[in-house]
Formats: sequence, C-alpha cells, structure tokens
Amino acid sequence: MSDTTSYDARVRAIRASNKPILDDFRTWLEQSGLSEKTVKSHVYNISFFTEFLVYYDDPLKKLDEANSSDVRMFLANWFPRKALWASPGAVKSNIASFKKFFQWMGETGRVPPKTAADVVATLKEGRDEFLERVDD
Repeated sequence: MSDTTSYDARVRAIRASNKPILDDFRTWLEQSGLSEKTVKSHVYNISFFTEFLVYYDDPLKKLDEANSSDVRMFLANWFPRKALWASPGAVKSNIASFKKFFQWMGETGRVPPKTAADVVATLKEGRDEFLERVDD
C-alpha cells in the first residue's frame, strides 16, 4: 500500500469517527434551544476544524483527540491564513463554537474534563491574539 493510499484510508477512518460526534453535537445544540442558524454555524466551525486536524496537523487526529494546542494552532495560525472569510467576527464565532463543543465533549466524557478546561482557558487567554491575527 502506498503512503497516499494509507493516508487517504486514515483520513476516511477519521472522518467516519468524527461524523457521529458532529451529529451528536448538532442534536445537543438543537435540544438546547438555539436557532437553526446558530446550530449550523457551530457545527460548520467544528467541521472546518476537522479539516485542519487531518490535513495540517501531524499526526492526524480525530475530534476526540484534539486538545488546547490544536485549537491554539488553528485560531492563531491556520484559520487566519487558510480561511478566506477570516475576520474578527469569524474568530469570535469560532471561539464560541469551540467553547460550546469542548464543554459538551467534557460533560459527555468524550474528552477528559482537564482537556475541556484547558481549551476554554486557551480561548480566554488567546482571544486578543486570535483577533489580532485576522486584523493584520
């Protein structure tokens, strides 16, 4: 098997693993009474993060393997460079999505509570830096 085939198979397996997580997150958001537009925005933001985890993160990671350093790298570096729509508003939207997502992941036992707390702390501490990256 070539490296490309192996890589593609790993990406497919990770996407298959991420799908039920994203589906459950969507259901939880819907049940929490958020508008459909807000639900779509949060799910889209986390789904876009999954692309970073398989194409630009090494090693490749599933959503339930992501941590605060992945979130920091995404918001401080990758998102401002790769997302054509990167703006202060888009960063704020992503921060809100990550906060909801990782709190949910921690509460449901999909990640350790410490991972969820570390991500929330990173979002709080890095907020100004993340916003500055898209203002440049």
